[in-house]
Amino acid sequence: MNPSELPVVALTLGDPAGIGPELIARLLGQTDATQHANVVLIGDPWLWAEGQRIAGVRVPTTPVDDFAAVRGRAQPQTPAWLAVDTVSPEQVQRGVAQAPGGASVLQVLNACMDAAQRREIDAICFAPLNKFAMKQGGLKHEDELHHFAEYLGVTSYFCEFNTLGDLWTSRVSSHIPLKDAASYLSQERIQAATRLIYRSLQAAGVAAPKVAVAAFNPHGGDGGTCGREEVDIIAPACEALRAEGVPVGGPFPADTIFLKARDGEYQAIVTMYHDQGQIAIKLMGFSKGVTVQGGLPVPITTPAHGTAYDIAGQGRADVNATYNAFRIAARMGASVRSAA
Repeated sequence: MNPSELPVVALTLGDPAGIGPELIARLLGQTDATQHANVVLIGDPWLWAEGQRIAGVRVPTTPVDDFAAVRGRAQPQTPAWLAVDTVSPEQVQRGVAQAPGGASVLQVLNACMDAAQRREIDAICFAPLNKFAMKQGGLKHEDELHHFAEYLGVTSYFCEFNTLGDLWTSRVSSHIPLKDAASYLSQERIQAATRLIYRSLQAAGVAAPKVAVAAFNPHGGDGGTCGREEVDIIAPACEALRAEGVPVGGPFPADTIFLKARDGEYQAIVTMYHDQGQIAIKLMGFSKGVTVQGGLPVPITTPAHGTAYDIAGQGRADVNATYNAFRIAARMGASVRSAA
């Protein structure tokens, strides 16, 4: 790709008390990242220096004054560096969720979303954050996805995707008590989740993805003897999707559906609640998984693992998931740019 045509991808350092700064330093210091995107890194100078020190790398960057200066740079093979002051070293205790760190994360992510709305960047990839720290620091939603959606004015269906290699998953309900999961099931939500992951996979470069839909009850409800959600809600939703041309299979029992995906029958799985998909994905590849914030006007990705407070500062963080998250952001950002 011509360097001038590369998508602009913003990278953030994540929670300053976690492994994020080290991961971004490893990403930019040991990979071919700038071959896939025109990268702009945004963060506090002291935190970026600390991340490089922990990772044992030194990453050359080109300072910029704002996001608007990134697109069309003469040398996009060197990451752009946008310095901000959001938190001081004295406010951060490594390995501890604290309000100043959470507020820092929010400030940086909001700046990136502002830039995306101005079309100065095409995608965002953020290093791991901590929801508790963010709530202490001002987050008013159950998770970052709902913050993104409100900030960007999204009123249509949105949900998290979790990906592992060629397999993507979405879910009908997410960060809610399990006792409430059944109340979130509806034909409309299942259809919306399926259409969204189907379109998002196409945007990520999969021409004709096949989608499997999970059942809700054990054994897929056993014909209604073990719950009627499959009979009354899920199966009719699948039939309606097939009628409109979406290649959907199911509902399949949740304890076998991932075997079908593992064997290549499907590229996406729609699950009914959080752990139904998360347990399988993380068991299959915890250090490689990616979370994609689905349904937003700008692609936003992050490694699926957390801040790993227990190993922060030790130089042991595995960069694989961060690299995968960055590559998905770059591919989806390229799709956004070509459509503009």
